[in-house]
Amino acid sequence: MRNPKKGKAKAKSKAKVLQPEEAGSSQPPPLAAPSARTVWRPDTDAVGEGEELQHDPSAYDCLHSFSLEWPCLSLDVLRDDLGQPRTHFPHTIYAVTGSQAAVAKSNVITLFKLADIAGKKPSQDDSSSSDDDMSDEEEGQPRLSVRQVAHHGAINRIRSMPQQPSIVASWSEAGHVQVWDFVAQLQQLRPDEPGTAKPGRLAPLQLQPHSTEGYALDWSHMAQGHLASGDCRGNLHIWRPSPAGKWQVSPSYIGHQSSVEDIQWSPTEATVFASCSADQHICIWDTREQTKPMLRVQAHDSDVNVIGWNPLTSYMLASGAEDGGLRVWDLRELSSGEHVANFTYHRRPVTSLEWSPFENSVIAACSADNQLSVWDLALERDPEEEAAMAMAPETDAPSDLPPQLLFVHGGQENLKELHWHPQIPGMLTSTAGDGFNVFKPANV
Repeated sequence: MRNPKKGKAKAKSKAKVLQPEEAGSSQPPPLAAPSARTVWRPDTDAVGEGEELQHDPSAYDCLHSFSLEWPCLSLDVLRDDLGQPRTHFPHTIYAVTGSQAAVAKSNVITLFKLADIAGKKPSQDDSSSSDDDMSDEEEGQPRLSVRQVAHHGAINRIRSMPQQPSIVASWSEAGHVQVWDFVAQLQQLRPDEPGTAKPGRLAPLQLQPHSTEGYALDWSHMAQGHLASGDCRGNLHIWRPSPAGKWQVSPSYIGHQSSVEDIQWSPTEATVFASCSADQHICIWDTREQTKPMLRVQAHDSDVNVIGWNPLTSYMLASGAEDGGLRVWDLRELSSGEHVANFTYHRRPVTSLEWSPFENSVIAACSADNQLSVWDLALERDPEEEAAMAMAPETDAPSDLPPQLLFVHGGQENLKELHWHPQIPGMLTSTAGDGFNVFKPANV
């Protein structure tokens, strides 16, 4: 769903052009009775008997889905050597994910390559057609290549080191964090041959027990090899690489009273990171001080599930809560406890959020309501455009959509995590209980 109720939509939307047979016809097509397409929202609208939900193909530049043997509730998109920014289809992406198998010993870490991700076909047989001159029909299906490594226990969260993508950390439900080197598996994916190999076995570079399982995990973008992990008992540790090829793990940082749900390193300061917790607080830390955080603020009235640090505007932090609330904070004013934006669109827990790596005002979030929302904080309400959209018969948009809501993606069950591609503007990958979606909204 593209939100028509926004002030700068023209700069970000793409018009549908006439097909050649429509443009060249000497007689107008027969008139059909206009039928309004209703936007359906989970937890608000019911699906009647015989009704079927359909996505609008014109809302996407591409949309592909696939699944693996077991659900994977965490993934990370890997940086590659194919260049950036990449704007022309077809695209290729690499990612790593971890399974949630029925039996602990059946779990695997999966590295995959999705090649030949096609966009919409040009609407005319003209190689000079612009990106706007696209039909809703996509070209062939992409090709999936997979390599797997055995992993004991389900994977709660998985993250790739940004400076060395083959180095991956995994959080296991068995209560430990492991660091892996998947350079051989990634090399096996590079040949242009789709397929799946049987899961192999690989010894981790390091296995570090926690007192219980956890979910918080993040690599630093500023200090290569530095890792932060947090568990469900409020313990928070910093991993520092040592000359011996291992990591030295700090004692727990003291500040949270409940489960550490998420961790984010500062995009500009090597010793600074943020954490959020089921104690409803966000903490800002300096790695040189373990006994207390630099700042601590109650961010929501429920568990704070996820946080995201803006990579392009380093004083902006976003948070998502158990009650569905999505807030944006100015870290320069964090001690006041006042947020700069508060969105209550989602009705169920926010499970993931991430700022766009290319536009500093754009953020994506997903929720247990099975919606993935894209927001642009720079957008403002435009009464004239709203009035024009209200007259259009093809769309019946809800009147209460926030103007900053740029796009809504649905269709996945038990939606858990999303990531922007760091080298392909506007490309998103999401994972859920029923598989993966790779897509690019047409207006992002």
